[in-house]
Amino acid sequence: MNLKSIKENKFFKFFTNIFVLIVVVFAVWMTFFDENSYLIHREFNKEIEELEKTIKFYEDRIQEDKATIQKLQDSLELERFAREKYLMKKKNEDIYIIEFDTVK
Repeated sequence: MNLKSIKENKFFKFFTNIFVLIVVVFAVWMTFFDENSYLIHREFNKEIEELEKTIKFYEDRIQEDKATIQKLQDSLELERFAREKYLMKKKNEDIYIIEFDTVK
């Protein structure tokens, strides 16, 4: 192949067009090097998804705590909760805590 046949090649001619070169350089620059690049946007999207999961987790916890608070408005429920959770007792009673050893 000589130089003249290479220059007449449509593929070579297309990629040596100044507009095509500018578009290719621009696309590469915007994808990898710019401060608003695709890679940075992808990282931000992952961070947003993680934060949305965290928000959902805490909203669920708030709903559970509201239900617990609503339940504890009753004095008998409050007493049961204190006895089970914090091992509280009345003056004249004994509490026996039974722990099961699951290690074999």
